[in-house]
Amino acid sequence: MAEAAKKRKKVTIRELQRKMREDEQIVQMAIYDYRSAVIADRNDIDILCVSDTGGMVLFGHGSTVTVTFDEVMMMAKAIDRGSRFGLRMVDMPYWSFHVSPEQAVENAGRFVHEANAEVMKCEGNQHHAKNIEAIVKAGIPVQGHIGITPMRMPQLGGFFAQGKTADNAKALIDDAWSFVDAGCFSILCEVTSEEVCQYLTEELPVPVISLGAGNKAHGVHIITSDLFNLYEEHVPRHSKVYTDLIPIMEDVFVKYREEVRERVYPGPEHTVYMKEEELKAFAEMVKWESKLKEIG
Repeated sequence: MAEAAKKRKKVTIRELQRKMREDEQIVQMAIYDYRSAVIADRNDIDILCVSDTGGMVLFGHGSTVTVTFDEVMMMAKAIDRGSRFGLRMVDMPYWSFHVSPEQAVENAGRFVHEANAEVMKCEGNQHHAKNIEAIVKAGIPVQGHIGITPMRMPQLGGFFAQGKTADNAKALIDDAWSFVDAGCFSILCEVTSEEVCQYLTEELPVPVISLGAGNKAHGVHIITSDLFNLYEEHVPRHSKVYTDLIPIMEDVFVKYREEVRERVYPGPEHTVYMKEEELKAFAEMVKWESKLKEIG
């Protein structure tokens, strides 16, 4: 892995376009913390997305709507410290680009200036295209996010797949084209029907990434915590649990608890001791009677 990292080149939008042309899959992951960024970056992940779902996994938010700008900024800075090659993307949080083009540009600029982010991701529909276009015109690339858009799901009555009817599918296509017309370099389809994602993959001039929208796109996005079942509250149908870390963590926690209670941990191998002459001098200095009796 170290040798591969030395040979690896920085991922750019131009490189993503090459992969699209040559039918080479783009690998995108939601990354929230420094250590995950280090591991993802040295294992050839193309796009490291600082997703606002990290606020749910790391900070306990019930939805992405309440995740704050400062929390996303904190995660974005950690990912910057942990990555060298992957394209660093920030999922702009709720109400950070919705009010006006000026607000959108200012907040996107803060992520670039303060967290060294390279591109943004903005979820929504054609009604958000004007503000997204302003970010692009300011020189900050944007990936448009359509389909299930978690920021709006509480208002829409919950999470449910998009693009299952002809009318809804056509509306998603219109959303995607509005983002492309606004200058987006890529489109993410979250839990749309595979047919919608496949159609966009064939028709759009930019890379299309699937998040729970089948495997016909130019690439796939997954939330890192879903790989390990770290968000126990809900495992999306489209996510694959590769390793369930919860039982492993619980087993370790229980073992630690019991070893502490039984005074097994820390053991001699984990403990620092004074040299005998220093211990004797110290014990005499503070009149530590029990220790003086022990060392004789």
